[in-house]
Parts: sequence; C-alpha cells; structure tokens
Amino acid sequence: MAVNKDYYKILGVPKDAPVADIKKAYRKLARQYHPDANKGDAASEEKFKEISEAYDVLSDDKRRKEYDDSRSVFGNGGFRPPGGAGAGGFNFDLGDLLGGLFNRTGGPTTGGTSTTGRTTQARRGSDVESEVTLKFSDSIDGATVSLRLTSDTPCSACSGTGAKAGTTPRVCPTCSGTGQVSRNQGGFAFSEPCRDCKGRGLLVDDPCPVCHGSGRAASSRTIQARIPAGVRDGQRIRLKGKGASGERGGPAGDLYVVVHVSPHAVFGREDDNLTVTVPVTYPEAVLGADIQVPTLGGMPVTVKLPANSQNGRVLRVRGRGVARKDGTKGDLLVRFEIAVPAEIGDDARAALQKYQEATGNHHPRAELLDAAKGE
Repeated sequence: MAVNKDYYKILGVPKDAPVADIKKAYRKLARQYHPDANKGDAASEEKFKEISEAYDVLSDDKRRKEYDDSRSVFGNGGFRPPGGAGAGGFNFDLGDLLGGLFNRTGGPTTGGTSTTGRTTQARRGSDVESEVTLKFSDSIDGATVSLRLTSDTPCSACSGTGAKAGTTPRVCPTCSGTGQVSRNQGGFAFSEPCRDCKGRGLLVDDPCPVCHGSGRAASSRTIQARIPAGVRDGQRIRLKGKGASGERGGPAGDLYVVVHVSPHAVFGREDDNLTVTVPVTYPEAVLGADIQVPTLGGMPVTVKLPANSQNGRVLRVRGRGVARKDGTKGDLLVRFEIAVPAEIGDDARAALQKYQEATGNHHPRAELLDAAKGE
C-alpha cells in the first residue's frame, strides 16, 4: 500500500464511492489496459499494475480505512501531541503506530538492518481477480474449473532484480536498503517509503530491458480452482495464495473468483431451497392426485397434492435443495399451477357446462367486488 498514491484518482472515483462503483471502474480500466490487449506496450502494462494495486486496497474495507487514515495523517502534516512536543520532543515510528501500515502486505522479515534497527520486510504479492460462469447444476454440486490468469510475477529475464543481465542492483544509499526513511516533523519521526527506490531498498543503474527496472512482469498461467457446492450467482470466492507471487520471499497474494451462474430451464433458487413449477389439471387440483415432480440430478419423486388445492399452492420436498456448510440440505419448493388446455373436444365442453350448472351458486369474485365497493 503506497500512501503517496491517490488510488481514488487512479480509478477515477470519488473518495466516498461505494464498492460497487469501485469494482465497475476497475473492470472498465482493466479491460482497457490489460497486457493481453496491449502486447509490448510497457506504459499500458505499468498502468494495469497501478489500477490493480488501487483496486486491491479500495475493494477491501479494512485496507481502505487504513489507507484513508494514513492519507489524512500526511495530508495534515503528521501527528502533533496535545500542546506541542515537550522540551526533549517525542520520537515514534508511524509504521508501529498504524500496525506496520506501509508494509502491511509484507511477510516474514529478510535482508539487512536499517539505521533504526528495523529489518527489511518481504513484500506480499498483489491479489488477482477473475470471473467464471457455471452451469446451474455445477453451482449446486460444486465444480473444478480451469482459470487462465494474468498476474504480476518476478521478471524472468532478470530474476526479479530489475537489473540488466550481467549487472546487479545496488543498495539504496538513502534508506540503506530498508525501503523506508525517517522524516522529522515537529519533534516526531515518521517512517515512510523511500522516494528514491520507491520502497524496494535497491537502485538499478542499468535497468532490465524487459521489465524496465521494475523487477516485475505480467505472466499468464492456468490453474485448477475448486468452486464449492452451493455457490450463489455473483458470489466472490477467495482462494488463498493463488494470486501474484511476492518479492524477497514474501507470500503470494490471493485469488478472488467472481462466480456467475447460468439460469436453469426448470429449476430456480431461493436461499438454500430449489424451486420448480409443476403444471396440473383442474380435476387434479380439485380432486387431489399423486404428482410426479422432477429433482435436480436425481429421479423424480411423487408428491401428494391435496384435494381442493388452489392455483399456485406450494408444497415442500425435504432435503432436495442446496447443500449447506453444516452438511444439511435445503428443500425443494414445488409450486403447482393449473394448466388450461388450448383446445377441448365436444364431450369435455359438455362436461364443463354441466359442472358450471352444478356449481352455479359459487361466485368466486363476490368478495372481491364487495371489498372494492367498500373501499
């Protein structure tokens, strides 16, 4: 996380933008600057890295708050104790105050020791986001899918050093290789990323022609990802350690997979329950009947439709829904709808006319009309 960068400006969103707007802006820019769409364009590649870094921070509520807090600190000129510093002044490290904010994505410490006795930290790889579209049945049962990812990895030409072959980077004299420098502000000492080496701790005099000295390059790879059973349309799944690789032995970032589910021709979903609409005849609804009902991925089941069932009645088949995390399953909700035939023969028409005469004292709309008058 680089507090000297305006992530909101990079994504083109206001500071109070909701996560949905941030995601929309990121996707638009990612399509525009994606390395696959701008092969050989170093500027687009660098822009893609920049917008990915901004999205990683602003899409995470905790990291976004830390970023906003740190920006406000430097925007106001730093902290000052009540009444000003004492005669001897105070000295503290902003990295300690904000929980290692500037290296929050770092892993175990490696490398040399700074002038303040602190060790250089490894850098965590950035998070990567991908999308996948599943069939409805695969979203219920779970599936293993192949994902082709483009992420930031150590440059293969320079092995991540950023230096041209045959040369080596040198330790930054400004920060002594720590990637951080201290800045005095009214009796306080603040640690911030070194501006000369941009927090890497190293300077490259003869940059690698492939990565232009950054030590990073876009790389494509294909992975097998397991999508758990019961995933919902639009759900965002986190796969730990499947993102971009880290630097200096730091851990890899995470992969976030946004799942889209294709609609089913027969079944729907309500929470952990599956839904299905089954047509029945008018005699079946009035007299009652044993109705065969389809199930997702299984044999049909027989459901007893009670006599005098109204159109739209819903019955429940236990345990034929979506698997839950505790091992139980939701239900199958069966909605019965009376199917009116497009055409009927003379015998059926005569039978219906007799039925109408036999039920002539039944007025189904009487209450509705009375209620309308009363209102």
